Amino acid sequence: MSHPIVKPFWDDPTGSWQYVFHDPETMKGAIVDPVLDFDPLSGATGTENARKLLAYIREAGIGLEWILDTHPHADHFSAAQWLKERTGAPTAIGEKVTAVQSLWSEIYNLPGVLPTDGRQWDRLLADGETFMVGNIPVTVMFSPGHTLASVTYVAGDAAFVHDTLMMPDSGTSRADFPGGSSKALYDSIQRILALPDSTRVFVGHDYAPGGRAAQCEATVAEHKSRNIHLKDAPSEADYRAVRDSRDATLPLPRLMLAALQVNIRGGRLPEPEANGRSYLKLPLDYFEAR
Repeated sequence: MSHPIVKPFWDDPTGSWQYVFHDPETMKGAIVDPVLDFDPLSGATGTENARKLLAYIREAGIGLEWILDTHPHADHFSAAQWLKERTGAPTAIGEKVTAVQSLWSEIYNLPGVLPTDGRQWDRLLADGETFMVGNIPVTVMFSPGHTLASVTYVAGDAAFVHDTLMMPDSGTSRADFPGGSSKALYDSIQRILALPDSTRVFVGHDYAPGGRAAQCEATVAEHKSRNIHLKDAPSEADYRAVRDSRDATLPLPRLMLAALQVNIRGGRLPEPEANGRSYLKLPLDYFEAR
């Protein structure tokens, strides 16, 4: 099995992991889940994270072939479009993103404003579809539950599982967002755990319980043996009871209502208004306070 080189990049304000992986034979590579900086107090956006990815790619001599998002994120803005403008690399996401666009278009009241056919990305990827990054095959695994559109990218022996699994000492990710489902999440996790035990699993977030340093990688075998939500091979009913109970106590992500407006647009800010400035909307009283 091919063994891509994986370089993780940490964004502390959002607890997010971004990745660049490449084929060491051909030096062709891809970006997964890049972060566009955003300060919710000032409304300022920035590109410090994205520039770090670009600097690494250029210094390492990597030929960038894809900019991949695993789903429309609720906790950070995607830098996919900014990176495409500077590299020319195509963007891609799972094809079910259209369902997320339709759902959130209603929440934000954007009828006729936001196209909901996925045209904001260069390619919409189907479950089971395979493409190449250099000599490394990348297989798309539809893995909903956290969102309607989530996918896992299995690149050789590396699986980028987005917000489906956390690190083993944190368990798994929430399934209570609009369109989320603990049943779908359980099924998705079973598909991930069916990968070879040696598969390196790279997560989308880490909240560093106990004050440990942020981590991003564990094997499938380690998740089976140590993941606090999975190690005893719970039944679907038992898993869902734990997941749903936990989710009922969680506040909404701090940036969710801002981030989804950008991310259902493929990482673009809303169209500027007559004064040349973009604005975000808040759907007041749509969500209950927690």
